Amino acid sequence: MDLFDVGAALIVLAALFSYLNHRWLRLPATIGLMALALAFSLGVLLVGLAVPAVREGAVSLLAHVDFDDTLMNGMLGLLLFAGALHVDLEDLREQAGVIAVLSTIGVLLSTFLTGGLAWLLLDGLLGVPAPFVLCLVFGALIAPTDPIAVLGILKTAGAPRSLSTKIAGESLFNDGIGVVVFLTLLGVAGLGAGHGEVTAGSVARTFAQEALGGAAFGLAIGWMAYRLLRSVDAYTVEILLSLALVMGGYSVAQALHLSGPIAMVVAGLLIGNQGRSHAMSDQTRDHLDLFWELIDEILNAVLFVLIGLEVLILPFEAKWLVAGLAAIVIALMARGIAVGVPVRLMSLRRSFTPHAVKMLTWGGLRGGISVALVLSLRSLLGPEHAALSDALLFMTYCVVAFSILVQGLTVGPLLKRLGLREEPQA
Repeated sequence: MDLFDVGAALIVLAALFSYLNHRWLRLPATIGLMALALAFSLGVLLVGLAVPAVREGAVSLLAHVDFDDTLMNGMLGLLLFAGALHVDLEDLREQAGVIAVLSTIGVLLSTFLTGGLAWLLLDGLLGVPAPFVLCLVFGALIAPTDPIAVLGILKTAGAPRSLSTKIAGESLFNDGIGVVVFLTLLGVAGLGAGHGEVTAGSVARTFAQEALGGAAFGLAIGWMAYRLLRSVDAYTVEILLSLALVMGGYSVAQALHLSGPIAMVVAGLLIGNQGRSHAMSDQTRDHLDLFWELIDEILNAVLFVLIGLEVLILPFEAKWLVAGLAAIVIALMARGIAVGVPVRLMSLRRSFTPHAVKMLTWGGLRGGISVALVLSLRSLLGPEHAALSDALLFMTYCVVAFSILVQGLTVGPLLKRLGLREEPQA
């Protein structure tokens, strides 16, 4: 099976599930696609008990898809740019302090809380040999909220504007921070690509290079693209320039060891605000919006179908189910504390939407980024950590599935129950 066949199969499944969801389920696209893909996977597993060739064929399809590489080095830059393109910079500026704290201190707090509790669960209660630093790596990959899942849900949730901006802004930036923390902890564990002793200084340099360097790089290439867009009035050329900005910029950022996700968010914000206002005609703006909306919808469909299909490779054991259910509780507790403590402290100097901590906790969805990172970790762990690898994979999948299917479905009703729901965005 070659790359075209794999891509064709995923597109066919995404189209079929999108049709079924739109025609009958009427769920938000993110939730509906993952639910149908998950049901399809469970059906394949059941049929596979009687006809093993069916399951083997499905697993063979997944074996040709490197989820980590596909998302982190393929889809992610496009999806983040498309998401940032429609975020109002003025709204973001008003919430900049909150977003900065939640996407840095919040991620670090969540990483250590989740990692510590996961270590107690695995090494203490379930008897799975689990080095503390590897549990922290798990904490880092599960800590950031997924902007792709979050933005998709917020379109229909009806959250107040200030709260929606906080959740969306945090999710756009904290995945980049989370990846930096993940890579740093891999280095501490001796699994990173770099060499040399890991010190506080080297960690600070890595963070500055990846996060701050990524933001500066995104600003630079976004400004260059903006100047080019201003100099022409041809929507086909301008759409190509935006596509080149994302694909070329992301590749260069990765080669320079800068945060590609953060660079694409910054570039998307610049083009979506300054570029839309001062560098595009009405015709170009309409065509550019339509193009990136289609890119966003198509890639989202494929991504969440892939997430649903990944259940086919999960190691099913009773103790992993216990670990997965416990991981859901751990992730929610850690998220609640990681946003609750900073918000309570910041509320001494500024006002927040009522029930902000509840909504930031429940609305902090995990998604494809966590799955991609745990699969990359799984490929790095040797046979001596086989049990831990299985446990972390199952735990991550349970957290992501619960996050999207349960939290995602109930964000709107929770807003209504708390008296916060407004008219959903168009």
